[in-house]
Amino acid sequence: MPLSPYIARMRRHIGHDLLMLYGVSGVVTDAAGRLLLARRGDNGRWSVPAGVVDPGEQPTDALLREVYEETGITVEIERIGGVATHPVVYPNGDVCEYLNVWFHCRAVGGAPTVDGEESLAVGWFAPDDLPELDDWSRLRITTALRADRAAWYAAPGEHHPALHQPDNL
Repeated sequence: MPLSPYIARMRRHIGHDLLMLYGVSGVVTDAAGRLLLARRGDNGRWSVPAGVVDPGEQPTDALLREVYEETGITVEIERIGGVATHPVVYPNGDVCEYLNVWFHCRAVGGAPTVDGEESLAVGWFAPDDLPELDDWSRLRITTALRADRAAWYAAPGEHHPALHQPDNL
């Protein structure tokens, strides 16, 4: 995955130490109720489209950009699905914690397209026939699709397993 110039500058100062970043994720559905998933280029796992918010960029703009870049699908944002922090340790030893805002979106155009770097495969999946997903992906999907349209967040003191185990890529 291409490293943003901002993150590259920060890494030159702090090395592999913890870096807090802003992230966004899209739980995208089509008219048939299927979910859009992408197989990540960094670890080969299926996940919802996600990425980093660039300096000066609003989370909604970052989400629209990331979903399109990774999948070729144009979306409209329906609502916020939730917000939480999520730790990640990358193969090179970089440690990050993302403040992630995820959104429920609906597809409005485009065709599933692999970019070959951030996504290795892209597809639509019925909610009852999803490929293997980690707890972090499942949390974002289940909270974004629930009937209660309020945004999900971890209650004070809550230790949800999807939020506290570093995701080793």
